Amino acid sequence: MISENPKAFDHIPVIDISDLYTNDFEKQQQVAHKLGHAAETVGFFYIIGHQIPNENFEKLLKQAKAFFSLSSEEKMKYYAGHFGIKHRGYVPAGEEGEGPIDEVSPDDNKEAFDLSWDLPENDPDVLANKPMHGSNIWVDLPDFRQDVSAYYEKAIALGRVLLRAFELALGLNPNDLNKLVNKPTSQLRLLHYAYNPTAEDHLGFGAHTDMELFTILKPTTAGLEVMNSEGVWIDAPPIEDALVVNIGDMTEALSGGRFIATSHRVRKVKEERYSFPLFFACDYDVIIEPLPQFSTPESREKYPPLKAGQHLFEVSAKAFRYMKRMVRDGEIVLAGNHVTFGKHLKEGSTPTE
Repeated sequence: MISENPKAFDHIPVIDISDLYTNDFEKQQQVAHKLGHAAETVGFFYIIGHQIPNENFEKLLKQAKAFFSLSSEEKMKYYAGHFGIKHRGYVPAGEEGEGPIDEVSPDDNKEAFDLSWDLPENDPDVLANKPMHGSNIWVDLPDFRQDVSAYYEKAIALGRVLLRAFELALGLNPNDLNKLVNKPTSQLRLLHYAYNPTAEDHLGFGAHTDMELFTILKPTTAGLEVMNSEGVWIDAPPIEDALVVNIGDMTEALSGGRFIATSHRVRKVKEERYSFPLFFACDYDVIIEPLPQFSTPESREKYPPLKAGQHLFEVSAKAFRYMKRMVRDGEIVLAGNHVTFGKHLKEGSTPTE
């Protein structure tokens, strides 16, 4: 029996966002209403009509397969640990976890290639050595940079369209949210879960929420599960031509809790799996706290202010082995800000998808 609790959902809604690309304001509002309802009651939804051609995804997948099929020696030439606090490059299996620096995490069964907003070396924030700012690391494979960049740019453009819809859904003014995104710390991860014939279908990464504004995800196979308000895990399998979107901690905070960041996890499955989350973030220096329209004593207590990029960076510094070593060696000094209004590191999880 399904509970009458409106948040005890039993499926992830599918929403056609085609009308967001029209000039018909009434149709835009109708889509925004659907997105807002899903963001308030589920925190997850599929979107179709998103204008990212399947060709772009197929090229991204082809490049991921080409890179992850390289030898370990070749892949380690792009190891993220070589490139410091800009937090880009190859992340081998076992690199992420909360265990000791010199121990490979046994629950981290994926490898990744990470990139973000690509900045020239003469950018003021790069020259200032601001964490999570810099140029991307590009693999020496035919068309790798071109194909991966094309997908990133289209995903960022989609994110801006969704932000405008969230502004409508929340009754905000145009650009109230989009103005926070100029040089964002929005990371795209190319994730590869290798085929493992001995794996049993069980929990891989513990329940967590994503830290950023929201996540745009394209997976190749099943594995993602979403928790409803009764603690029941709801499967979120891939749907053809659809992307998965989930609300992140920062949008929950900005909306004073009106939109919800829902816990999710990735199961360990036998199948080889590729997954491509774009963690859509705001600029590093944005202070995350309830917007004036949603500011109450209760919301301010629940969502104390924190600097968006610093929060992302310090959580990452506690999760990646190469960054833990930098902390140990004094190359990274953490501010000691322990504000964690999300659930992103509970139950032994690490930031993945």
